Formats: sequence, C-alpha cells, structure tokens
Amino acid sequence: MTNANQIFEHRVVLVTGPSGAGRSTAINALEDMGYEVIDNIPLSLVPRLIEGDNLGRPIALGLDARNRDFNATALIELIDGLTVNPHISLNVIYLDCAEDELIRRFSQTRRRHPLAPDGTPIIGIAREVDLLAPIKVRADHLIETTEMSPHDLRAEIAQWFGTAQDAKLAVSLQSFSYKRGVPRGIDMVFDCRFLRNPHWDAALRSLDGRDAAVVDYIAADPRFDEFLAKVTDLILFLLPAQLDEGKTHLAIGFGCTGGQHRSVAVTELIARRLAEVGWLVAKRHREMERKAAVLPTNGAG
Repeated sequence: MTNANQIFEHRVVLVTGPSGAGRSTAINALEDMGYEVIDNIPLSLVPRLIEGDNLGRPIALGLDARNRDFNATALIELIDGLTVNPHISLNVIYLDCAEDELIRRFSQTRRRHPLAPDGTPIIGIAREVDLLAPIKVRADHLIETTEMSPHDLRAEIAQWFGTAQDAKLAVSLQSFSYKRGVPRGIDMVFDCRFLRNPHWDAALRSLDGRDAAVVDYIAADPRFDEFLAKVTDLILFLLPAQLDEGKTHLAIGFGCTGGQHRSVAVTELIARRLAEVGWLVAKRHREMERKAAVLPTNGAG
C-alpha cells in the first residue's frame, strides 16, 4: 500500500474502453483541464514516455484496441508496473457502454467498427468487449456512458480529475421531464410543475420554452417572478461555497411534466443570469435532445 503522505512526481491517467463509448470526449476533457494528452499511443512507447524527466504536467493516455501491439496481457503488465512505481500516481478509466447503444452510435455516424472493417458493427463490438474484459476489472474508475451525452461525460471526468490549478466552477443547468425520471448526476433539483402550463394553450403546445411567446405565458403566472428571483439568489449564494469546497462542477436540474416548456424556459433564464455575473455555465434540454422519442400527449410542459 502506498504511503498516504508520499509525494508523487507524475500523475498518469489511462483511458480505455470499447470504440464509441466516449474515449475521445474523455481525452479532450482531460486536455482542457491541463493534462498532457496523447491518444492512441502504442503500448510499447508508454514506459519510455513516462520515464522521461520532462513531464511537468499530469498526463492522460488514450489506449485503443486498434493498436497493432495492443493486447490485454501487455496492458495489464503495464498497469501493474506503473502501480508499483513509487513516483507515479496511476488511475485507469474504463468507459463502458451497452451494446445496443454502441450499435446505435455506429449506425448514426456510419462508421465501420475498427475490429470488423468488413463486417457489421455488432461483430466488432463483441470482439472488442471480449478483448477488453480483463482490463475492465482492473479499472479504478468504471464510467457507464450509455445514458450520457458528451457534456455529461465531460462533467463526470471533471468531477474526478480536475487539477488543483482549476480555479473555476463549471455549472451545468438541465431541463427534464419527470415522466422520464431525474437525470443522473444532478446535485440539485427544482420542480417547475406548479407554474402555468403552456401545453393547455393550443397555439403554444408545439413550441418550447425558448420561444418568447411561451416565456411570456409562463411569466404571467403571479408566482413566476418571485420563484425565478429566489432560485437565482439561492444558486448564487451556493456557488462560491461549492467552489470553496473544491468542487469543479455543479449540476442543477429543472423539471416539469414534459420537459418542453416550463423547465426549458426557467433553465434558459437562469443560465443567462448566471452567465451575466461571470459564472461558467452550460445548459442542455434532455427531452428536446431525444429526437427519436415520442412527445407526451397529455399534460406536457
């Protein structure tokens, strides 16, 4: 066991997982956080790279089963060797994803699977999952990306691997439908279902909360202004405290019945107010992103 007081010279993160599970997104997120990043590096070059004395920043390496010298035994030996090195703090990230979701992603991009260039993606996916199975059980962080958007994955990576030099707190706001459940990874949730519902106005039903007419309809609720002001004040009160606690990301959800009108409008308005006072804000509207989903016909909004 490593002494808790030991000072490591190098922080190393290895990122792997089946093709389509989000390795590129994870690597890009680590690069944005200040890591020296090399993707798709041959295994044989990793020891030589890490043994160098010029690693001033933490390093993140993307390991791809497509590499000609890739095999599970070699990677396990690499992991074991780095683990016992007293000068290295090693973390292995394995990005996992359900087979049907991987198939959907490959069909959307029309890419051939790297391990089945002449066959269907399902053949390549099965081969790769089998090849990586011994690595999966060695991972320090197993991240299931099946239900994640790229934004969700970046936030997850930031929560675990943000460096000490990161001085900003990233705030993500998300609208959602309670019918589909509260999104995973949300730190704080506000229920908007008590507000006036545009779904019941036929002229507004097909619009969403980014439309000015929808916002005006919701804002006509006598409770709307006070609700928006109090929620914004509460969030602005909490953000500095979260930053002081060392958090790098805070996810806040706004829910309504269908995730189309009220929660979208509130998310948009609060995101704008937080950005105006200098916070780093990202926003997403979960139900609107699910283009293949059938919108509810009763009580949406």
